[in-house]
Amino acid sequence: MVPAGKPLGFYNEGNDWFCNAGLPSDLTIVIDEVNFHLHKFPLLSRSGKIEKLIKETQNNDNDNDKDKGTCFITLNEIPGGADGFLVAVKFCYGVPVELTPRNIVMVYCLADYLEMIDVYGDDNLFSKAENYFHKNVLKNWKDCMVALQNCETFATKADDLKIICKCLNAMSTMVCTDSSLFGWPMMMYGRLQSPGGSILWNGIDTGARIQSPESDWWFDDASCLGVALFERFVKTLEARGIPPEKLTGAIMYYCGKHLHGLGRWQGAQITKTKSIANFSTKSDTIDQRFLLETIVELLPQTKGKSICRFLLGLLRVGLILGVDAKCQDSLERRIGMQLDLATLDGLMIPSYSDSDTLYNTECVERIISYYLTSEETGSTLSSSLIPSSNVSKLVDSYMAEIASDVNLKPEKLHSLAQALPESSRSLSDGLYRAVDIYFEAHPWLPEKEKEQLCHIIDCKKLSIDACAHVSQNNRLPLRFVLQVLFFEQFHMKTALSDCLNMLNSENTPTGPMAVVPHDSAMASQIDGWVSLVRENQGLRVDMERMMARVHELEEELGKMRLELKRLS
Repeated sequence: MVPAGKPLGFYNEGNDWFCNAGLPSDLTIVIDEVNFHLHKFPLLSRSGKIEKLIKETQNNDNDNDKDKGTCFITLNEIPGGADGFLVAVKFCYGVPVELTPRNIVMVYCLADYLEMIDVYGDDNLFSKAENYFHKNVLKNWKDCMVALQNCETFATKADDLKIICKCLNAMSTMVCTDSSLFGWPMMMYGRLQSPGGSILWNGIDTGARIQSPESDWWFDDASCLGVALFERFVKTLEARGIPPEKLTGAIMYYCGKHLHGLGRWQGAQITKTKSIANFSTKSDTIDQRFLLETIVELLPQTKGKSICRFLLGLLRVGLILGVDAKCQDSLERRIGMQLDLATLDGLMIPSYSDSDTLYNTECVERIISYYLTSEETGSTLSSSLIPSSNVSKLVDSYMAEIASDVNLKPEKLHSLAQALPESSRSLSDGLYRAVDIYFEAHPWLPEKEKEQLCHIIDCKKLSIDACAHVSQNNRLPLRFVLQVLFFEQFHMKTALSDCLNMLNSENTPTGPMAVVPHDSAMASQIDGWVSLVRENQGLRVDMERMMARVHELEEELGKMRLELKRLS
């Protein structure tokens, strides 16, 4: 019995806990090397598990002809360990136990483990924990988040009791429900709001306005969950029909907080949102590779410049972490389906392998291949009316950027140029710029390899400015320069012929009411044609000189070959 005037309580001496009931202990329970010196009746009257263990221990003692004395029991893998068991012990002795969102999961699982159900006493610990969980925790976002985070410690038991599933369902309902449907008064960030929209303090209208909740109000709180729980939360939201764009925003926010190395690639949508509750998380302990592979599987099929940039960032980090082939292929395929939304700096993926080149051109080639496949099947996520033109310009710019790499083989540049069909380019100026930069960075390249590389350029699609640059470029092979000049002369002849035909048609009277052009207008047209003819003649002279020079070079080359044969 407890001494008069002294409340019932527990105290510890080292690793031993005692009750001040004033009666000698007849039950010792050992948990994680901590000894609880207790009494049989209060525990077996409330716990089915302890009742069974006491009977088993007493039967073994009778079989071994041992004296009935203190009963020793060892409990292994008990939820909450010694601290949790102390809560159950206090409840069994009638000491008030406070249930909170932070300990409810532990108490819930502990009561189930100890079989503290109503069969062993009315209003037992299990029913108390269950009622508190359903009536208090599941109706409040913050309490759900706290309880869900604590479920990570008791994941198996919490799953068996459906605690995790119930929390996720309650939270997903709050996310998917329009807050305007709740009416007034409504609780928002812990404050009451008056019908006029101002904040109330102790029922007094403060006049301060509170902002309406944004659609991403839950991003920061959800980012405090572990990978496994966040994955289940996203799947629960998806099952409830949340818009894919909102789901993608939450995933991007989560990655920006936990996935190292994203930096500026995490996208423009990731901003600091207002958190309803402050939770702690240990992002350093999260397996980065597992996180990235999980995120890629969770991401819905959405489009947008920020999303495409985010995917390219994930691909960079994935190549560093060495994700599996399935994850890498999924990222490359998703990027390819919206390649026209990508930017040049996003495509500049460094080579993290043992390759001599600075950039991962094989990865970009596969992305282009997936883009073409999506175009053929009509599954592209692009919203642009002219995606092929944008992609061709992007690829040409990419080639120009990597062309200065001294270790880049000409075959790589040739392969990238041929990755897109010729019909995708209205002009070949981008290809010419890339080839010119490559020749400048590789002055030792043989003439034959230069000519082969120039085959990727369609001379007929070069602009006038590009043709003018070609005629003065000493880095280009002579045969290619002649080819460009030939097509340029052909185009000018065609243009001059069209002008003359137009002049003849305008000078031919079509009837008595035919209008004769004004003298000044006719003179200006003639001056323009004359200048075109003179330019054409100048080009013809240059062409003849070039042909003569080529003939001289061929003769010199023939003489050199004969001399070499004679010497050998």
